[in-house]
Amino acid sequence: MVDDVAGWGAIPARAGEFRLRPVRLPADLELLAGWMNDPEIAAFWELAGPPAVTERHVRAQLDGDGRSLPCLGLLDGTPMSYWEVYRADLDPLARHYPARPHDTGVHLLLGPVGSRGRGLGAVLLAALAERILRQRPRCERVVAEPDVRNLRSVRAFERAGFRAAGELDLPDKRAALMVRARLPHPA
Repeated sequence: MVDDVAGWGAIPARAGEFRLRPVRLPADLELLAGWMNDPEIAAFWELAGPPAVTERHVRAQLDGDGRSLPCLGLLDGTPMSYWEVYRADLDPLARHYPARPHDTGVHLLLGPVGSRGRGLGAVLLAALAERILRQRPRCERVVAEPDVRNLRSVRAFERAGFRAAGELDLPDKRAALMVRARLPHPA
């Protein structure tokens, strides 16, 4: 249901060559679990603990019905972020906002501390949103729902061209609904 993200190839971004590749277990588990145990990330992802916690989260998507794909984000070949690209219109999230067919959602985290606080998230979000809209012609919007307390994340989405479309009371958080709509083609 989520297109072959790995087949999208390199995504040019101001920061370098960005690419998503599906997570490989068990090979990527140590890296991901390390990121999930970083206090800044753990505060919002709630996946801190032994690697089995992260593995269950990722494995559920890999073994699922294809609505969500967990990926590593590589910048110039180096893993530096974790992404989930998912069909928001088919996700439980759709019960909490006016979903449209083929809405595509993104979750992300920047792993290494040195990758954060430099505007890199906004650059990569903008590049990925453009690629999603290009690769998925039936998708009219890319959406996200960061925790309202995660101001860095909300600002990154705004700088990437997403607009705040309200707040949502989700089972596990109060979220900012962020939407990046397909721009109309010039006449």
